Amino acid sequence: MIQPIDYFLVVWFALAAASTGYVGWDQYRNNPEPVVMKWGFILVTLYMGPLGLLLYVLADKEPRPGEHETFIKALWKQGVGSTIHCVAGDATGIILAAAITAMLGLPMWIDLIVEYVAGFAFGLFIFQSLFMKSMMGGTYWQNVRKSFLPEFISMNFMMAGMAPVMSFLMMGRDMRAMVPTELLFWGVMSLGVIAGFTVAYPSNVWLVARRLKHGLMTERKPGSRFDVKKGQGASARTDGNHSEHAGHEQDAGGGHHSNGGHHDVQSDATPAQRAALAGVSLLMLVLGMVAPANWVNLRLSAHDVGGAIMPPGMIMDRNTPAAAMLDMAAIDPRDVVATYGLDVRGDRDLAPRIENGVKVFDLETAVIRWSILQGVTVDAYAFNGQIPGPRLRFRQGDRVRINVTNRLPETTTVHWHGLVLPNIMDGPAHITQEPIENGSLYRYEFTAVQSGTYLYHSHDHVDRQQALGLYGALIIDPAVADASLEADHEYTVLLQEWLLREGLTYPAMPMDGGQPNYFTINGRAYPATDTIAMRVGETLKVRFVGSNNGFIHPMHIHGGPFEVVALDGQTLQPSARYQADTINVAPGQRYDVIWKARLAGKWLIHCHIGHHTTNNNVEMRGGGGLMMVIDVA
Repeated sequence: MIQPIDYFLVVWFALAAASTGYVGWDQYRNNPEPVVMKWGFILVTLYMGPLGLLLYVLADKEPRPGEHETFIKALWKQGVGSTIHCVAGDATGIILAAAITAMLGLPMWIDLIVEYVAGFAFGLFIFQSLFMKSMMGGTYWQNVRKSFLPEFISMNFMMAGMAPVMSFLMMGRDMRAMVPTELLFWGVMSLGVIAGFTVAYPSNVWLVARRLKHGLMTERKPGSRFDVKKGQGASARTDGNHSEHAGHEQDAGGGHHSNGGHHDVQSDATPAQRAALAGVSLLMLVLGMVAPANWVNLRLSAHDVGGAIMPPGMIMDRNTPAAAMLDMAAIDPRDVVATYGLDVRGDRDLAPRIENGVKVFDLETAVIRWSILQGVTVDAYAFNGQIPGPRLRFRQGDRVRINVTNRLPETTTVHWHGLVLPNIMDGPAHITQEPIENGSLYRYEFTAVQSGTYLYHSHDHVDRQQALGLYGALIIDPAVADASLEADHEYTVLLQEWLLREGLTYPAMPMDGGQPNYFTINGRAYPATDTIAMRVGETLKVRFVGSNNGFIHPMHIHGGPFEVVALDGQTLQPSARYQADTINVAPGQRYDVIWKARLAGKWLIHCHIGHHTTNNNVEMRGGGGLMMVIDVA
């Protein structure tokens, strides 16, 4: 239950079950109809829910004992019966084929072809020729021959209605519709059957009128509960033959009398009429099957993208590859293993253990739910259950080993941004190492030869995983301290952008459908960001880290300029240091600045792009997003 549609579908299928139960009960208890038609209405109501029940009550349910024959005479009702017969057989074959082809991982275009063949075969060879054999008379293969053209026409129109619905909805934003274990799959099947019934109905009315198909029927076996004695009903028959193909001797031609003989339906449709209708049905079938390929990528299968939910506004066309869809897809909330409130901080120092002189850190990825603001949570990929990941701090010259265990539903790696280290330890997936599979561990080990402000982040599906939270600060203290870089307080600012829509979290990207609507400093959006407490005359060292993916953030501090003392981990010589009040922090960049508290008051650190200091375009208590306060006493 991760989208509003899921709640609707639960209600819909509950109504469908209740409707089907009623139709089944009433058919066998109160309606004088052949078994094959009883099951036709039961199956169609199962697929179409309350709409199937409505059709049954309006067109077929005997209003009073003995009146069924008269009640169902109208041609529009006979068309309903004929379409019910078509849909019950064909849709059953289509739905079974759709489920099997999805599980096999066949592309959508093959899926549609298999569904058509299966639906046509099930409808013709089983539902029409086999189940109707006792009513149609003749041998099984004679019935196959007689039923072929009407079934072909009806099936073509029905699939012409179903195919676009399945193509557009299964390959739409919510591709859970491709997975048979998802409720949405069955919801799309139900809507497809409704569309197929609607498109097939007019042709079935004509087929019944021209005596090419049977419509609704009445069956009153002598001695059965539906046997109406003389004078007991408006349509009671007393000639010993208690079944008729209602009203067609007079209205649409061709009667059918079971329990006493068979009537071979003789049609008055001309060959030209049959050919024309068959040709139009085939044309509509081709259009319904092929036209969606102009807008959606029918080369993809449920194994490729099944279950992925795309962000609102993402452009998806016939050439959009599966990899692009998977990278932009929402995190599945069912993958979340833990939830953290505002009382849990990110960027916490991770203390190493010492093994034979090596500083060992353990990182583990997982899917979590993280609070960025009061009442606002994002689903995220996290190191050690925190956003940003834990701060790794060690000293220049240290030997370091970092054990990374992957618990994500996809592979990952870790890159140590800006560090000089052995190539095999650098982290790019498929380039210096194979990605870390779910449940596997990879050991990174190197000697720190630099000092300064760095970061670590995923380097497998970087635009997805880093945007969803796989990043953290990496601070390397110099072997020999530099007094000119010391400050009374220190704070690391890790920037991030988030896309949260309709309760789902997507990786924020600077592209259509991927634009962020929340922004965080150290995993929090203002006013949930930290407040730094200082006194007049004290200094604050701020380490700005471009741990975000998409935007350059002009970071500004109120209350006077600061001194830029380091860039990308490299300490600037005193002569190269400079005063500024705004610096452009690009993705991957780091700045170390020292700011002095000159006057008492509340001074802001914030991004100077106005939208980035809002929460979903809304200001809260003076701002939002990339904004925090320095409180100087």
